[in-house]
Amino acid sequence: MIGIDVGGANLKVVDDSGTHIHYCPLFEDAPVAEILRPYGTGSSDPAAVVMSGELADCFRSKQEGISFIVNAVQQVFPRAMFYGTDAAFHTGAVPELAAANWLASADYLRRRFRDAVLLDIGSTTADIIPLNQFDSLIGLTDTRRLQKGYLIYCGMLRTSIPTLIPSVDICGIRTPVSTEYFATSADAHLVLGHIGADLYSCDTPDRKEKTTEASLRRLARVVCADLDEIGTEGALAVAQRFWDAQRALICDQVHTVARSCGSEQIIVAGIGAPLFARELTGIDLTGVLGPAADALPAHAVRELALG
Repeated sequence: MIGIDVGGANLKVVDDSGTHIHYCPLFEDAPVAEILRPYGTGSSDPAAVVMSGELADCFRSKQEGISFIVNAVQQVFPRAMFYGTDAAFHTGAVPELAAANWLASADYLRRRFRDAVLLDIGSTTADIIPLNQFDSLIGLTDTRRLQKGYLIYCGMLRTSIPTLIPSVDICGIRTPVSTEYFATSADAHLVLGHIGADLYSCDTPDRKEKTTEASLRRLARVVCADLDEIGTEGALAVAQRFWDAQRALICDQVHTVARSCGSEQIIVAGIGAPLFARELTGIDLTGVLGPAADALPAHAVRELALG
């Protein structure tokens, strides 16, 4: 059995040999079937699948995205089963498949961590999931999760810096930021030492190097400067201001959800698990699941299918 999570930017696979994460931006005509083909050895191979990539803006509707993903997976795994927001498996492109990957994670973890709140912080989003409220989670769309505070569209790699900070102090002067796509959260986390270059898996805004110096250059652009104008200290100030805002936004909402559902335990998965587990005094699921914690929905849907 293979577990697959098809996101808008990443395709994650969990099988007997381990966890595999491929940068696969659907909005750039990523070859999903070709990436999956090495994992399929025969037409009878079983696969369990979740998705969130149907929201990619290359599709005119979620249903078009669902159909594309189902067709791409079935080219390699004709017997694939797709987990939906109704907490059931399907074999066709039904609407319930839209953005059900978070629910698979909750379904898998809810018996082991009955009263925990799960934070799955990945490249693009933060899912905040009260596991002791599972029945009320069934059927929730991403829009409803945004409204309930269970989804924050802010992640470790792909979030544009200006989405969270209107200004930053440069040399003691309040400096409004540009809203151009000059730098991302990956640049901030790289220069602050939260991730290494090996985890900077998405494209850079300028399609240039994934080094500390290059990230500092991009961060300087956020205030319309060259790096030699504001120096490393100025560029780091942009990164730190973003991180302060991101940490407050996500951690405050995790605590809000935990209080509302009476949970005292916080568990954390995703690429940001080590960082946010420390900030939240929570359990880093990497220590429990190993590398599969970085691809939790793919691991979870596989385990659910195996029963």
